Amino acid sequence: MTLTSREQKALLRAERLSLRDALSPEARAAGAAAMLRHIGTPEFARAFHLAGSMVSGFWPIRSEPDIRPLLEALRGMGARLCLPVVLDRETIVFREYRAGSPVVKTGFGTTGPDKTAPEVDPDIMLVPLSAFDRGGHRIGYGAGHYDRAIARLDALGKRPRLIGIAFACQEVASVPFEPHDIPLDAILTEEGLIETQRRGLQARSI
Repeated sequence: MTLTSREQKALLRAERLSLRDALSPEARAAGAAAMLRHIGTPEFARAFHLAGSMVSGFWPIRSEPDIRPLLEALRGMGARLCLPVVLDRETIVFREYRAGSPVVKTGFGTTGPDKTAPEVDPDIMLVPLSAFDRGGHRIGYGAGHYDRAIARLDALGKRPRLIGIAFACQEVASVPFEPHDIPLDAILTEEGLIETQRRGLQARSI
């Protein structure tokens, strides 16, 4: 029996999240620290034009890498920061995250600035995921929040640069995709920055 694209994605999602969940806390911490080292170079800053850019990050949930130190490093490199806030089952918005600003629990287990923080449109999005391939295609968690947010910005002519955040064990040979899917520009893992077809379809550590 031939699986549908949706069924294939569900299988890959479960498989790769299981591998991520199996990483020890020590391995996840070491991986996140390695990601921080990879972004701390002039080459990364030049590739993604951080100075003055609004960068969306995320507070970790489940077994995601903790990129909070990475976000503060990006702030130190001249980026402005925002965090996604889940409003309902269909919608996320991005609120500016200023240095020292408080964060609160928001929808679906996420954490972000409260309602007093201004809503912004990110120039660069650090995107969590369950699986990815080297063409830049990703599988999310199934709710589609990021897909809709990216599509909304794209329709407004504000297509952000997209950097997937994942551990190397989440890579697969190929992710099923459709013509309307918007691929990532790069994926950052503990092993380095994987630049996708939008940036030459090459992998290199920086």
